[in-house]
Amino acid sequence: MVSSTISWSLMALVGSALGADLPSIVIKGSKFFYPNGTQFIMRGVAYQQASGAAGATSSTTGYVDPLADADRCKADVPNLVSLRTNVIRVYAIDPSKDHSSCMKMLNDNGIYVVADLGEPTTSINRESPAWDTLLFDRYQKVVDELAKYSNVIGFFAGNEVSNAANNTNASAYVKAAARDTKAYIKSKKYRPMGVGYAANDDKPIRDQIASYFNCGPAEDSIDFFGYNIYSWCGDSSFEASGYNRLLEFFKSYSIPIFFAEYGCNLPNGAAGRIFDETTALYVDNMTDVVSGGIVYEYFQETNDYGLVKISDGGSAIKLKDFGALQKKISTVNAKGVDMSSYSPSNKVLDCPTVDSKWAASSSLPPTPDDSACSCMVKAASCVPASSLAEKSFGDIFGFICGKDASYCDGIMGNATTGKYGTFSMCSNQQKLAYVLDAYAKKNGKGACDFKGQAQTQSASGSMASCAKSVPGGGNGGGSGSGSGSGSSTSGGNGTDGDSFAVLGAPLTRVGGTAIGLYLFASLFGAAVVVL
Repeated sequence: MVSSTISWSLMALVGSALGADLPSIVIKGSKFFYPNGTQFIMRGVAYQQASGAAGATSSTTGYVDPLADADRCKADVPNLVSLRTNVIRVYAIDPSKDHSSCMKMLNDNGIYVVADLGEPTTSINRESPAWDTLLFDRYQKVVDELAKYSNVIGFFAGNEVSNAANNTNASAYVKAAARDTKAYIKSKKYRPMGVGYAANDDKPIRDQIASYFNCGPAEDSIDFFGYNIYSWCGDSSFEASGYNRLLEFFKSYSIPIFFAEYGCNLPNGAAGRIFDETTALYVDNMTDVVSGGIVYEYFQETNDYGLVKISDGGSAIKLKDFGALQKKISTVNAKGVDMSSYSPSNKVLDCPTVDSKWAASSSLPPTPDDSACSCMVKAASCVPASSLAEKSFGDIFGFICGKDASYCDGIMGNATTGKYGTFSMCSNQQKLAYVLDAYAKKNGKGACDFKGQAQTQSASGSMASCAKSVPGGGNGGGSGSGSGSGSSTSGGNGTDGDSFAVLGAPLTRVGGTAIGLYLFASLFGAAVVVL
């Protein structure tokens, strides 16, 4: 393979020339490339300000959209450029907002974007995982909004969703989300954009996670793998940090891998970071396998990883670690291969065996289909009362499913066995209609009340005909079942993977950890568990 030195200023010059759009990054084998054949190696920074932080814009969404604040971008882009940044990662955007100003500033300075598809209240929750119509709608809207910008490399379908052996079942839902988002991009005839997953460095399951998201047909697997890794702290080494093990494992990986977050702040917080790992990341033996990385993070928050602190007046004050990173990144000179001389030969990995350490089957949840779910609700003769608040759903689910689990077969999912109810991909309200209808049909007209929380309606159509329209048909029960990929909503926090999501949960970022805050109905009684 012919090596070529990658000029860090190349794309900034291209982007600024005549206001041209940056060329879209393409994937070949396990590497990213510019269309001219030069390898693209990431020098990135995580860019997302916490809601309520000093200088942050007010928000009604519960998060700050980092690409919708033109003034903030205008102040920050020069700092990013001084760090030789060619990519940023954003964790949540509001697809209803205008992002053109920030995206143009980034474009004109040679900076690409990788965007997470979820947001704090609409994402896949490891404790009660689901892949349903509401989530898919959110993912589609983010794709629609960002597809217009040539400097968007792709998206993350999830971030650190499975982080222990007892919640690995949740990975099936994330993989289904990646599958369906990829299919959506293709169906809309958008330019190629990758869909990946960002995993944490959790020793007991890290190899299984990397294998699971890579295994199987290409249309079901991710396009790139992000590794959130904080193992190189201070004056470490390849061996002490485990980078040598990482290289050995991923040297045969068939898709690009990069550090989606890195930058240990131990033992002395952000101010003590020396970024020796940045130097290590861009040496030849690393860039042969790893396509660069994204430093965590630009904004100083309570977790103490920031490169800058935003004053009450909105000014970006550079912190000590900004200078440390700037010094190290200025000396890296990553070498890559020319696309024309690169012939990938790596093969996809085998799916991990379902056992005590891994609870996700290779059989994925079905594709969410709102038309089929709406059809099912119309076919129900007992539905939730129009005034019923979602916080009350759990009591009803718990009571009915606790009485007889068969009432809930059609909305259940088991990621470990790979069995999913036909309507397991519907929204919580739609699922409740299914359960109420099943209960009322078995127990008579008077059963459709629940102290005014349910109401009767004139049914239109049949559950069976609605089920026939579900892609794959579901394979685990309900009115009309079939085989193949089907729907979603599975999880809980046990390794059997058997559950349905009652309320979605926010994933709150605290350093290297994603914390699930959740409500879910008990499947083993009428109680609602509140954590």
